[in-house]
Amino acid sequence: MVPAQAGVEHLGPAVRIIAGTKFLGSIVGDIDAKDLRSLADDGKTKIGSGIVVFITTKDGKAGLVVGVTPDLTARFNAVDLVKKGAEALGGKGGGGRPDMAQAGGPDGSKADAALKAIEAALGG
Repeated sequence: MVPAQAGVEHLGPAVRIIAGTKFLGSIVGDIDAKDLRSLADDGKTKIGSGIVVFITTKDGKAGLVVGVTPDLTARFNAVDLVKKGAEALGGKGGGGRPDMAQAGGPDGSKADAALKAIEAALGG
């Protein structure tokens, strides 16, 4: 279960438009990486159409999830996007499906760089 403070209800201002696509990206702090998928599902529901990215940092490491709403999977692949973020975190790879992918990296201090790398991949 996702802790209440980690819900997406408070993330309204975090939704932006990048190259014509809604983007919700947030560093959610010290929550378990296993809870990121639930956050991504909630985020995708909240924005309706778009891409969501959540990064958690814990014990100096980072966990990352990318969600792509079904209407955009022909244009954006969550696995490709999560790999961009993982590289910025000092990690390799990442995996999942075109609509949801997860990765991690050893350098949680690069969470902002990971968000920026994914934004750049979207054309932002």
